Amino acid sequence: MSQAQLSTESSRGGTMGRGMWILQGLLALLFLFAGGMKLVLPIEEMTKQIPLPGAFLRFIGVAETLGGFGLILPGLTGIRPGLTPLAAGGLVIIMIGATVVSAATSGIASALFPLVVGLLLAFVAYRHWQA
Repeated sequence: MSQAQLSTESSRGGTMGRGMWILQGLLALLFLFAGGMKLVLPIEEMTKQIPLPGAFLRFIGVAETLGGFGLILPGLTGIRPGLTPLAAGGLVIIMIGATVVSAATSGIASALFPLVVGLLLAFVAYRHWQA
């Protein structure tokens, strides 16, 4: 993003504009890493840790990777910025599933991380729907 675009974005949202970029960047890194790991790890290794079918975990990996790109690229390129709230919304759905699976298999404490990430994604989606 050019300095002029960043200045325009910041002047519209002040600190919130920069804060949203930081939040989206961190969430994008999280999902690019998590999705990438689901794509490169052997299926046998993943199914030991997560009690779901291997093909479904690969699908989730693809969805997480694309969602991670969708959080950042539309804003950076200026092409189809309406895709950012859709990416965030799709990732919220994934995080709802992750929260339920974590709570069912490992307990409530392990479900807190996907719950918080899902809430942050919902905030990103809400802020972008308003824009």
